[in-house]
Amino acid sequence: MRVDFYLLESASAEQATAQLARATLNAGELLLVVGAGEAMDRALWEEFPQDFLAHGRADHPHAERQPILLAPDCAAANGARFVLIADGLWREEALGFARAFLLFDDNSRAGARDTWRRLGEQEGVERNFWRQEAGRWIKQA
Repeated sequence: MRVDFYLLESASAEQATAQLARATLNAGELLLVVGAGEAMDRALWEEFPQDFLAHGRADHPHAERQPILLAPDCAAANGARFVLIADGLWREEALGFARAFLLFDDNSRAGARDTWRRLGEQEGVERNFWRQEAGRWIKQA
């Protein structure tokens, strides 16, 4: 199981989610996005107009058919193996996925640090830390 921590300094959660969602779809995977607000729905349509980031909400019809599903919790009605936590609040259920992305900012930095430490003590969990430099995500640890 792999957990990628993304520090939001210059990008918003919506921008980072659109970037990661595009990469996830290009890798042939489905994505569950947890803790996303209304702005996320709009950003997935508008951030990359040249790409079609098809998505839907878990509380709408045909949630199981969505390649990107926005949900309030880690219940992947679409069968996603990848989960993205957009609000910076780690959910232990994310460990049931093949890969998790945790987006965090200054407000959720302390919680992300605690999660980083806790996950480092768990066998079988690979952790990566990313921060943005000049518009690109650079692996820091």
